[in-house]
Amino acid sequence: MSIQNLKDNELVEQYVNGNENCLAILLNRHQRKIFSCIMMVVQDRQLAEDIFQDTFIKVIQTLKKGQYNEEGKFAPWVIRIARNLVIDHYRRIRKMPPAPVFVNEDGEESDVFGGIASDNSADADALKPILKKNVRNLINELPEDQREVVLMRIYYDMSFKEIAEFRNISINTALGRMRYALFNLKKMIEEKNLSLSLR
Repeated sequence: MSIQNLKDNELVEQYVNGNENCLAILLNRHQRKIFSCIMMVVQDRQLAEDIFQDTFIKVIQTLKKGQYNEEGKFAPWVIRIARNLVIDHYRRIRKMPPAPVFVNEDGEESDVFGGIASDNSADADALKPILKKNVRNLINELPEDQREVVLMRIYYDMSFKEIAEFRNISINTALGRMRYALFNLKKMIEEKNLSLSLR
């Protein structure tokens, strides 16, 4: 079997065992999707290229240390690393980007890292039906403190502890801002008679 036809986990295994060519195949196989995910969020090609490069440096370091967890698939694992590096960047400059837009393979709109988030908390579930274009516009109409919490919590999958640390506020304040944001969003949805349907 040609090395090109190996599955991702087989390429990872061979790379860890010394076959450097396997990383190049993995990179070629997934670079467009991973770069697009980063670019959709940061909207800056130079910054996206820097984060993409940092992502694969971290991938190489993790693989070389034997710390790759094979429970997940390779591409989602790399996208999770990229997502964390994007969040780290915005933490450093103490600013969050606007709500990202991403069209998946089925042509449906979703957030860039939506399939990667592992937290199925009640607040995330409460907002899932309204993360569509018309309501994303409403999110941008929220007061800045509420809008930031929604973006950090839902789009960037940050915990309330992380949000509190990022904004230098208490966890209760972060929770309160999320509650007000949900209330205001529901109110605006009712006023504008928007559909909550996912389809």
